[in-house]
Amino acid sequence: MLLTLAASGALIGAGMLVFGPLAHGQIGDFSRQERGRELVAAGDCVACHTAPDGKPFAGNRPIGTPFGTIYSANITPDAETGIGAWNEEQFYRAMHEGVASDGRRLYPAFPYPWFTKATRGDVDDIRAYLRTLEPVRSAQRPNEFTWPLNHRIAMAGWNRLFFTPGEFKPDKNQSADWNRGAYLVEGLGHCGACHTPKDVFGADKTSQRYQGSEIQNWFAPNLTSDKRTGLGTWSDQDIVAFLKAGHNNRTTAYGPMAEVVKDSTSKMSDADLKAIAIYLKSLPAAPAEEPSAAQGTAMSAGKSIYGDQCSACHQLGGDGVKNMFPSLKGSAAVQSRQPLSVVRLILNGGHPASGPAIPNALSMPSFGWKLSDDQVAAVATYIRNAWGNQAEPVSAGDVKALRDSVQAVNSAY
Repeated sequence: MLLTLAASGALIGAGMLVFGPLAHGQIGDFSRQERGRELVAAGDCVACHTAPDGKPFAGNRPIGTPFGTIYSANITPDAETGIGAWNEEQFYRAMHEGVASDGRRLYPAFPYPWFTKATRGDVDDIRAYLRTLEPVRSAQRPNEFTWPLNHRIAMAGWNRLFFTPGEFKPDKNQSADWNRGAYLVEGLGHCGACHTPKDVFGADKTSQRYQGSEIQNWFAPNLTSDKRTGLGTWSDQDIVAFLKAGHNNRTTAYGPMAEVVKDSTSKMSDADLKAIAIYLKSLPAAPAEEPSAAQGTAMSAGKSIYGDQCSACHQLGGDGVKNMFPSLKGSAAVQSRQPLSVVRLILNGGHPASGPAIPNALSMPSFGWKLSDDQVAAVATYIRNAWGNQAEPVSAGDVKALRDSVQAVNSAY
């Protein structure tokens, strides 16, 4: 939902599948193909397998990680550069074990640690749908990894340490909806790939599951039941509305999560979104940590900047305007452990998710061109601590570091 080696999210999608050729789907397979189409949407495969200005599913989207850049694979049925000759067993092995047909190990930027939970029937249906795609000739670019990670054999050790294959097993003590939500969140949806912090090896910090994590200079927020920074005050319907339209009365999706909504969750059934909401609402919150108090001078300066630059849309009281400008008051995203997303939106602006449910979404303008690092830090600190909000203050150094990092990424691509 809203990338290190083990990441994506949000934006990882179906990152690193390197398959051989598949023939086009057979007549009479429509029901399987249609179910596969829905499952591919749930896995957000198109996001990572589509390069900027490229054809859908033809690969070569650059995925930045702390270890280098990965280029996603072509998963159209092109016989030479795509996914054409793999049989069902080989396809299932890649999804279930992260191993290609020639024995090469896939990097976990392709989220096989989550896809392993998909049932055999669902994997076969995904393959049936992929067989129907238009073949596109597009050879995968070489990954840009440093030694020793440029040798795929290194993944054998990573898998032994951090990967346990196995399909999802329902919990008999939970409802059918809870189990369906768990299957989607922990499996094809691979929400933890973005929303769980990673260690130095790119593996999940399991003690901090779903407590939020940095991804591509954004912060994938806390999905636990924490009432200040997570989903503790959200209703099931709040979550469903957000996943369906990219906004609700509490917040709006920007950055990688806007893309997830557009390409994935907006295409899912209401029943599946409700199941996801039920499961997410069951995730326990971590013990609360008291943030440091914001400095009076920063709050005073930030209040003035907010009044001049932000209040026309978000209102003086931070309430926003329903269905137009998100509320900042009581926002879990605003109060996140790390201020990355708030600061990035102030600096660079952002485009919310768009689609049938919100065809005319209003973008957040950039203020980085006219506000200094000190000014951005002040207004971010104010937003994170006004109207009853409570979060760590933001420093000018934090702003400069993010400004420089985003500029470096933009220059690289």
